[in-house]
Amino acid sequence: MNILGISCHYHDAAAALLVDGQLIAASEEERFSRIKHDFGFPKHSIAFCLREAGIAAQDLDYVVFYERPFEKFERILSSCLQTYPRSWKVFREAMLTWMGDKLWVRHLIQQETGVSRDRVLFVPHHTSHAASAFLASPYEEAALLTVDGVGEWATATTGVGKGTDVNLEQEIRFPHSLGLLYSAFTAFLGFQVNEGEYKVMGMAPYGVPRYVDKVWKVVEMFEDGSFCLDMDYFTFHHSTHRTFGRKFTRLFGEPRMPETLFFTDATGFPSYLGERPETYDALSKENQHYADIAASIQQVTEEILLNAAQALRRRTGLSDLCIAGGVGLNSVANGRILREAGFDRVYIQPAAGDSGGALGAALYAYHSMLGQPRSFVMDHAYWGESYAGQGAKFLQDEDISYNEVDDTAVIDRTVDALASGKVIGWYQGRFEWGPRALGNRSILADPRREEMKDVVNTKIKFREPYRPFAPSTPAARAEDYFDLPDATNQDPARFMLLVSDVKEDKRTDVPAVTHVDGTARVQTVFEETNPRYYELISRFGEATGVPVLLNTSFNLRGEPIVTTPQNAYSTFVRSEMDVLVMGNCIVEKAGG
Repeated sequence: MNILGISCHYHDAAAALLVDGQLIAASEEERFSRIKHDFGFPKHSIAFCLREAGIAAQDLDYVVFYERPFEKFERILSSCLQTYPRSWKVFREAMLTWMGDKLWVRHLIQQETGVSRDRVLFVPHHTSHAASAFLASPYEEAALLTVDGVGEWATATTGVGKGTDVNLEQEIRFPHSLGLLYSAFTAFLGFQVNEGEYKVMGMAPYGVPRYVDKVWKVVEMFEDGSFCLDMDYFTFHHSTHRTFGRKFTRLFGEPRMPETLFFTDATGFPSYLGERPETYDALSKENQHYADIAASIQQVTEEILLNAAQALRRRTGLSDLCIAGGVGLNSVANGRILREAGFDRVYIQPAAGDSGGALGAALYAYHSMLGQPRSFVMDHAYWGESYAGQGAKFLQDEDISYNEVDDTAVIDRTVDALASGKVIGWYQGRFEWGPRALGNRSILADPRREEMKDVVNTKIKFREPYRPFAPSTPAARAEDYFDLPDATNQDPARFMLLVSDVKEDKRTDVPAVTHVDGTARVQTVFEETNPRYYELISRFGEATGVPVLLNTSFNLRGEPIVTTPQNAYSTFVRSEMDVLVMGNCIVEKAGG
């Protein structure tokens, strides 16, 4: 049975294909279109999924959409009516967009795939989220927690998964949304909503949560795990362009200007920012204020999520927890939930945001709607296209100088380059599912060299200096460097979705991946799921004594992670990476 799941028309459009309950392929549309967070109909991702399975669209048994458009439209209309006349612009834009493609998804799917009307199914948004985690997890029974901006009406749900059943028992409804609360602070701090939330999380450790009491004025949480917002502070429910109002700015001050330089006494003023401004002290103090606000909203978000998880643990008595929704990408909060909520195990699949809804919709249809038994567990994220053999052909066609070596030599030469301080573009196998690069489309560097933070951030990624990097390490060695008990069984760490403390006696060994607060977003690597990356890290450990690599996504600022050999080479030449390792082909820059 062939089931295609689709998510689109909000952000991070994606497609995922199941064949007899096994995931065959999954990808966000942005990887093919090269439009960051592409929300359009995922025609390229669908074509890839079909190509990977070796089937045509007419071979599909069902196509499943990740939410119910008419219920979502009902919420938008209802919200507009409740806040009219302030919401008239929202109403106008809703009519323009929803009367186009969004409301007629069934027809669009039929048109694009050729499936009949009765073969197009719809799954509620948060059910898709919950299914994407639970039905891909190794658990027979687990508590369920989904948290995001908003689906149809729900913004957060809790429930229980058992066997093939996904039962969401409680929900919080729009406009009370933890995701939209965090996004309001994201906008206030000068970052783009649905893009800059992770920047807020990266900025937070440079601040002190001195404004927590003020944040609790705009949101309240309760013992049963629920929460509510004071909507007098927000405008996202009736404005097309602003998420917070005057009362919010009276409480927190004027918002930070977008794209302004961020530096504090803790960061200093790196030379790559240019000439130190005469107003350095005043600007540093101003930036510290915003860092303190970031620290405050991050702490409150963690407390709300932790409270919800603890209440769910008390209510269900279950020892395993599945988390999904865009807020499930908050890896700092995930670490606290694992340590403090009372659950033994936590599972989060790598595309926890809206793109993962495509996977969840397909899984829910196959198991919960059609009653098919479970046999699939997602223990890796390598579900994209591989472009096997195309790397060498591209280099040859473009007359690019390269060396092609055997499997042993490619590891040896990469280890030597890393140990000598070179930065590597590492392009291998199938690209990853979700927003994290996990060793197939990665930029790699030596974590022992503290200067690599600045080198990779500024000469390669062209991004803000406070952004942290992740350490990749063999799962069996993770506990040597990180405070991550039972590391081999902590699934979120497989997908770089967990922040833990770097052990104090190891921080000087891996300074480039140790954040300012002594933590790191760890990726545990397993030989059975990525043997080449595992071997590279292990061999680097043998050569240096430190079995850890600095890993960040293979892309430049504002661009999706690379997909094709052409993407990889273009990114390589537009940055100051030293070496590109594409399969067994090694490209070095002149003088490198």
